[in-house]
Amino acid sequence: MGEKPLKILACGDVEGSINAVFNRVRTIQKKSGQFDLLLCVGNFFGSSPGAQAEWQEYKSGAKKAPIHTYILGAASQETLRFFPSADGCELADNITYLGRRGVFTGASGLQIAYVSGREGQQDPTPAHCFSPKDLTQLVEPLISNNQFRGVDILLTSQWPRGVWQYANSPVRHSNYTHQVIHTVYKLPYYHFAAVEGVHYERLPYRNHVVLQENTQHVSRFIALATVNNPEKRKYLYAFNIIPMKSMEASELVKQPQDVTESPYSRMTHTHTLPHPYTHTLTVSHPHHLPPSPSPTLTVSHPHCLPPSHPSSPCWFCLASPQVEKHLVISIGTHCYLALAKGSLTPQHVLVLPIGHYQSVVELSSEVVKELDRYKMAVRTFYKSKGQRCVLFERNYHSQHLQIQVVPVPEDKCTTEDIKEAFLLQAQEQNMELMEIPQHTDLQQIAPPGTPYFYVELDSGEKLFYRIQKNFPLQFGREVLASEALLNIPERADWRECKQTPEEEEGLSKQLRDDFQPYDFALED
Repeated sequence: MGEKPLKILACGDVEGSINAVFNRVRTIQKKSGQFDLLLCVGNFFGSSPGAQAEWQEYKSGAKKAPIHTYILGAASQETLRFFPSADGCELADNITYLGRRGVFTGASGLQIAYVSGREGQQDPTPAHCFSPKDLTQLVEPLISNNQFRGVDILLTSQWPRGVWQYANSPVRHSNYTHQVIHTVYKLPYYHFAAVEGVHYERLPYRNHVVLQENTQHVSRFIALATVNNPEKRKYLYAFNIIPMKSMEASELVKQPQDVTESPYSRMTHTHTLPHPYTHTLTVSHPHHLPPSPSPTLTVSHPHCLPPSHPSSPCWFCLASPQVEKHLVISIGTHCYLALAKGSLTPQHVLVLPIGHYQSVVELSSEVVKELDRYKMAVRTFYKSKGQRCVLFERNYHSQHLQIQVVPVPEDKCTTEDIKEAFLLQAQEQNMELMEIPQHTDLQQIAPPGTPYFYVELDSGEKLFYRIQKNFPLQFGREVLASEALLNIPERADWRECKQTPEEEEGLSKQLRDDFQPYDFALED
């Protein structure tokens, strides 16, 4: 395309630590070259005497910002005095206040929509807050233009309510104020926010209903922490961006592999807004570094796939001649339970679909329902024997879905020990195993075809890793077999644990008898 990307920095609450921010920017620019803009969200000014003295040096011209800096208005009553009016203006050399709300368009065509302050809870709206009218006046001129493709960036101080739904959960999200930006999910954006004091980068989310609406470009929400916070949370974010107006439509709508449903999809019909909002769901583009993969994986859970036919003989399809039926423990309507070949322990089992599916995210609702019944039955079975239940799935170099279910004696370790072992061993191998909310289904964050590794603990806690490349195939077994947990490292590889068919048959029969009181398939 030939268009040169803009280099932009976004920053969280500065709270008067202006020298610290600009010193950090200088360090970054020495290493990475000059950036085009610095965008600051949240509270820029601080109320302490030191912060005021620091600002006075820039206001007087004694010091100058090393980069074109754009800030939002007051997000608290205390800092209103730093803003001469509600309209945007230059506050100091290279430092510009954008205004109460509006759209800034740069010479490159980059469009930045912004809303200053917090959501007002009273009428009239305080000067450091915004109202529903402010949002309407921001959005209506944009969407009334037939050529409107979306804005490149949205800046707000507050987070929108429930932005973490269907995705990775932010730290301490239950403590947040949950103030609502009612129309935020209707705006097309690459969204930066602050004021909560944490760094949170949400998985990108789609803005169309798969198979029902035309593909739209995805959105990314990024919250930034406070400058110089003691926990060393990220407050400065660097990214490259090509303005929407310069992009080909095919490039604009590319969907990354980790795209999720919109966190605002359930709110779409709950707010009364002008008619055009209902149909104008265009949002910001996927030009956060690294570039996103091509749009091949956009099917979500409501459009689950039917069982496929394996391209080669499958060892796990129950109707296949290759399946080792002597390992089968229980058979339901849609799923079955089997002793794991080369099992870690005598009660290590697999939960598998009877039909040929590659991963959980491809399953229909009735298959998922029975899969969950088997998981619950095995958990109850393990608990009766004083064992914790650990489930994991590897959707990578696997042809047929296998949920590995492994018991860990309660007297060997706690659930927290198991979680820590997975996180530490993942970290050692440079893999970011992230915790996802307990109520989040895998289908919400991993479209069919996405390679991933997933763990579920007996506490309900869930860990997820989207596999990039060269994932260790025995990772789940290696963690559980490690000295910190089962302490049987020699059994990490199933191929080293092979038994004769007679030995397997003996284990299966014992397990069949032991599991019988918990086998709902015998009752149905």
